[in-house]
Amino acid sequence: MKLKGGYNILLAGRPGSTVEVLPEPEVLYLPLRTKRFDFGDICVKDGQHVELGEVLAKDAANFSIPLLSPRAGVVRLNAAEGHIVLEDITKYQKQPKTEQANVPHVEHGSGTVRSKIEKMVSLGAWEFFCDAYDGNVPDPDEKPQAVIVSTVSLEPFLSRGDAQLKNRLLKFTRGLEHLQSLLEYQPMYLVMPQVRSSFASKVKDHLRGYAWVKLIEVRSKYPYDNFNILARRLKLKKDGGPVWCIKTEGVLATDRALTRSSPCLARILSIGGPEAKNPVHVKGVTGYPIKTILDKYANDDNVRVICGGMLTGQTCGEGALGIDSECRGLTLMPEHTEREFLGFVRPGFDRSSYAPCFLSALRLKHRESFSTAMRGEGRPCVSCNFCEEVCPAGIMPHLLHKYLYKDLIEEADEARIDLCVRCGLCSFVCPSKIELTKQFIEAQDLIEKEKEEARLDAIRQEKKRMEEARRKEAQEKGQEEEY
Repeated sequence: MKLKGGYNILLAGRPGSTVEVLPEPEVLYLPLRTKRFDFGDICVKDGQHVELGEVLAKDAANFSIPLLSPRAGVVRLNAAEGHIVLEDITKYQKQPKTEQANVPHVEHGSGTVRSKIEKMVSLGAWEFFCDAYDGNVPDPDEKPQAVIVSTVSLEPFLSRGDAQLKNRLLKFTRGLEHLQSLLEYQPMYLVMPQVRSSFASKVKDHLRGYAWVKLIEVRSKYPYDNFNILARRLKLKKDGGPVWCIKTEGVLATDRALTRSSPCLARILSIGGPEAKNPVHVKGVTGYPIKTILDKYANDDNVRVICGGMLTGQTCGEGALGIDSECRGLTLMPEHTEREFLGFVRPGFDRSSYAPCFLSALRLKHRESFSTAMRGEGRPCVSCNFCEEVCPAGIMPHLLHKYLYKDLIEEADEARIDLCVRCGLCSFVCPSKIELTKQFIEAQDLIEKEKEEARLDAIRQEKKRMEEARRKEAQEKGQEEEY
């Protein structure tokens, strides 16, 4: 598959493929808000003892997606703002393998599609799904036009598919069969990296008998794993219905829910970035204390913690105490408290740049130890076109920036700002340090809000027109009867 733009970002702190198991926690802090979910419908009481997998809260606006208890313990609702705290935790006892764990294939005709999806929702597997175009959780009752499964994770420093798949290949392929059982005639695409390795060959060989899976290979270049970009390239229309998208961990969660009827509680996260002592993947649960992770894996106390990847993740504020249910990794960056002298010119050989006009261009490709330093303040756009070169959506970010700078919202809309996939590359390569991605996200939200208001206003006007027409018709009818 040929895709536009993209840029390989080489940064120090990339986690390996090994997975360490985090020690059992003494207390869990489960956030009630994540990037997509708001678990405002609390289902437990303060001081209540809950069992493993019990529903603590639900997101009423998102098809009642549940927040499940990762461990048995006592609930504290007022111990930490914005969190459900679990205390007096019962140590998890690993369950013995069941017969279902070794079943190579899914039994056909085992349950209706509706009953399977309801089970996936209740057991926490449905939260791994998103729609390719809006990123929201798809409606369980709405049929998809296609399913895209991706084993590729290219943003630094998110958990990678190869770490997720090791020793879980049987569960993964069985999860694919479960997904296929939810479909009628819709295609399923499996996205894999275009690499040569013994593990990649093993996965491909294992999937050769799955004729209903269409294998798509992409280059290991960010953001070629973006679902929005992939859906467009596969000619899946935005108005043609939802496109279910799911990554490796979601397929494994699907298998766990539908094969073993067990809640999906475990998470494999990446701990990466230049401030990570030993960048690694870890296995933990939702609500695991962030401080405990930092004490073990961070080099220094003066560190900025980003929930997610370096380009699209969000900084964890002081109020963030535990891992949320959508977190796929923690990026640890050194927090600079002083300005760098001549930082904006990148004078050292240890600095990388998209533009080949700095000293680092004399070196071979290397992994830079990135930091939170701005390397100088923001400056006006110089129309270097670097942002256009790396943009995978084929738009012109520098032109959009000029429109938005002058508050020309309609012109920005006509220049297809809606195609921006929010990958963050334009901001990363910009030599003027302009926050292009942030600017585009705000503009997209504003345009969407204005269009929705215009749509609702049109509905109100049409309703008013119809009521007026009915009133006139009734008056005319009354006059005819009197006559």
